[in-house]
Amino acid sequence: MLHVVIPQSTLAPTIATVSRAVASRPTHPILGNIKLVADEDNQSLTLTASDLNISIIMPLSAQVITGGAITLPSKLLGDIVSRLPDEDVTLFLNDNQQVQLTCGSGKYQLNGLDVSEFPELPNIDSDESFDIAIATLRAGLAATLIAVSQDETKRILTGVHFVSATDYLEFAATDGHRLSVIKTLVEDGQEFVATIPAKALITLEKLIGNQDLPITMRADNANAIFELPNGTLITRLLDGTYPNYRQLIPVSSERKITVERKLLVSALERISVLADQKNNIVKITIDSDTQEISLSVESPDVAAGREALPAQVVGDDLEIAFNVKYLADGLKTLHTNEIQLQLNAANTPALLVPIGGDEQTYLLMPVQIRE
Repeated sequence: MLHVVIPQSTLAPTIATVSRAVASRPTHPILGNIKLVADEDNQSLTLTASDLNISIIMPLSAQVITGGAITLPSKLLGDIVSRLPDEDVTLFLNDNQQVQLTCGSGKYQLNGLDVSEFPELPNIDSDESFDIAIATLRAGLAATLIAVSQDETKRILTGVHFVSATDYLEFAATDGHRLSVIKTLVEDGQEFVATIPAKALITLEKLIGNQDLPITMRADNANAIFELPNGTLITRLLDGTYPNYRQLIPVSSERKITVERKLLVSALERISVLADQKNNIVKITIDSDTQEISLSVESPDVAAGREALPAQVVGDDLEIAFNVKYLADGLKTLHTNEIQLQLNAANTPALLVPIGGDEQTYLLMPVQIRE
């Protein structure tokens, strides 16, 4: 049996969060359900969902009259509870695996499935754990999630690569066109390497919300677990060997262009209106004599535009072109007032790095300019 009373304002958002781990197209009915476990001793109601790759567990304080467990359809439960008035919700499980849900003037009956059918959550074969500061995790995900590949045929590239050591934590992602890497110094870290699916990390961002307490992380060869004050996320790791991205980063640059980031972002946003008309390509011209760079797009049948910006130019003149979206994405991951564009040639990788910020690199492949 299960008999619980819990505020609608507590239950509704938790169902919405846990449902992020429910399979969108479940291969078995139980994978479309949320497991509810009421603990009379701890006066808690724990919600769990899993699609076999990502699992979310969230405990809530509740008035538990009788302990018990059941699974209920995620979408149906969420749709009903989210529309209930801001009052106490009563859940009562009868002998027929049916849950009677009452709140205000509403009375509903939901058919559940026995918890014995619910998949067992993965065990993490590691006792070693360490804390990650929320600011470090937020910065790492903000810098790398934009560079994750969307190509499911290259599964290993659809995640963010974590490299943890005793004194630093590095995040990296690449889709073959750009590479984003950020490294942060930490204390008491654990040595491990793991590639974590982007979907799990996006869900983790939602779980974090506005919290500022550290997250505890553990990982083994198959899974990673993130323990938060308000819940736990478990995710399978991506199989395979991540590319040796460090060898892609040039060790030196013949040209270094320092520019105010916000000015460059604004100019790029304006000129991108025209770039959309012509393959999303923008040409950058570097002029060492005038100490400026210009962004230009020429589409003879539509329009043409040019934006000139002051810059500190070290090295010879150069013309180089980039995909507008990839360039803009990179600039938005850097949060310093000034950034530096490091170049060697028009057909070799370019680097965007912050001036005076985190140890961060955004590598971008240029595109060929066709006259």
